[in-house]
Amino acid sequence: MPDYYHNNPQTYHQNTFSIDPAPFLTPLADRLPDGSLVLDVGCGSGRDLCWMKSKGFRVLGLERSPGLAEIARRHAECRVIQADFEQFDFSTLSVDAILLIGALVHIPHPRLMGTLKRILPALKDGGIALLTIKEGAGQRPDANGRTFYLWRHEDIQRALTENGIAVHRFLKQDSALGTGEAWLTYIVEPR
Repeated sequence: MPDYYHNNPQTYHQNTFSIDPAPFLTPLADRLPDGSLVLDVGCGSGRDLCWMKSKGFRVLGLERSPGLAEIARRHAECRVIQADFEQFDFSTLSVDAILLIGALVHIPHPRLMGTLKRILPALKDGGIALLTIKEGAGQRPDANGRTFYLWRHEDIQRALTENGIAVHRFLKQDSALGTGEAWLTYIVEPR
């Protein structure tokens, strides 16, 4: 996992917190009963926690970067577990929904499904998850030393199905940062 998030929590917060998450969170929020408990894995500085909380959901965050976890706690006024999602035991949690908003973009292709299958046990029976990943092929480094692993819709759809994960909804959305990139958004449920 890149050190960028450890070393630049305030910069990351400033670059992402003001983005309106409604376009990518509403499809999940519309499917959840009031008061559902939502876990935001890789919650960053808490933008999506705040939005879900404002809609009446109970929220819990998990963030690897200590700096971002602390910012998220302050902004969302909720519990944020400071842990690496590749090592955390998600079977210790029981939530109605999981947010994975860009959380898995740095996971190499061969490890993505294994990582997702480690996270999904946090869901109660009938629980759902929202997964967003960047569209494309291969991988792309950026100026901050991060590597993004890109996916084509047909490849991620096949991988999810082959791993016993049902796709309830798919959306393709342009990046809110105006970068010209597209995000693939999936509402999924383990079978």
